[in-house]
Amino acid sequence: MTPGHQPMEMDNQPDPRDDASRSTASAAPKPALKLRTRIGLLICGLGVFALGALIWDGLKNEPSVRNALLGGCMAALATALGTLPVLLAQRPSERTRDTLFGFGAGVMLAACAFSLVIPALDAARASNIFGGSAWAAGGVVGTSILLGGMALLVMDRLLPHEHFIKGREGASAQQLRRTWLFVFAIILHNLPEGLAIGVGYAGNEGMRANALAIGISIQDVPEGFVVAAALLAVGYSRGFSVLLGIASGLVEPLGAVAGAAIIGSSALLLPWGLGFAAGAMLFVISHEIIPESHRKGHEFFATTGLMVGFVLMMVLDTALG
Repeated sequence: MTPGHQPMEMDNQPDPRDDASRSTASAAPKPALKLRTRIGLLICGLGVFALGALIWDGLKNEPSVRNALLGGCMAALATALGTLPVLLAQRPSERTRDTLFGFGAGVMLAACAFSLVIPALDAARASNIFGGSAWAAGGVVGTSILLGGMALLVMDRLLPHEHFIKGREGASAQQLRRTWLFVFAIILHNLPEGLAIGVGYAGNEGMRANALAIGISIQDVPEGFVVAAALLAVGYSRGFSVLLGIASGLVEPLGAVAGAAIIGSSALLLPWGLGFAAGAMLFVISHEIIPESHRKGHEFFATTGLMVGFVLMMVLDTALG
């Protein structure tokens, strides 16, 4: 082989410049939402608005359901408000995200105790279930809490979904697009909150129900930010992350109306409904939020956020209730 002569197989080796071009292409920002997608979202939004107007008009004789719808809409708007900073801000640090997770867990934990479990015990005693004894009331509420947690556990096992940190769970999770897995995970998280708002308006006096709705709305602001920021962190565009974060809050008005309509049909269902909502929220707190907030080693910040959120919700409930 003469000097400077290269083997023939060298001609088939990839050019490093091709790798550079491919890496540059992969690093390029994702295209914006297509015009067809935007028009579809606009049509869906108008349809939701029209349906909401019809439902609102049909609830004139159902004040508790109407108030529940308002409370659920307030929570949905709070979620939407929380997503907006993602359009301008940088991705939050993991420590900030875990602190916000802890704050949301604290608010939900206090809401379970002061706005759901205690009123459920009072309602069970007032309904004279099994003689109205404290033991009977505790048994009814305890059973309903376990039923609420069990219902969420079954949904968690059967409904395919993906956590932002833990990964994919549920049946047939590998067969669905990742976007839908995130959507199902958000539904599992937000449905108990909407249900709690609806049951609260069906069973509590106005001020205590308002305190519950306000407390859940307060924790929905950082929650909306965390959801949108997490979607951005796993590779979605800013616009899509914000839109999906806003859509995640729409589950809460639906859950609120369903909870108020079902529990409002019979006073005997009230302690069961309050306990069921509390159990569902406790499952989300223990199974989803706290593990997510402690997974990256920021336990101190997550716990501090939890305690601040708990105290804030407790003050709201006692001051407004």
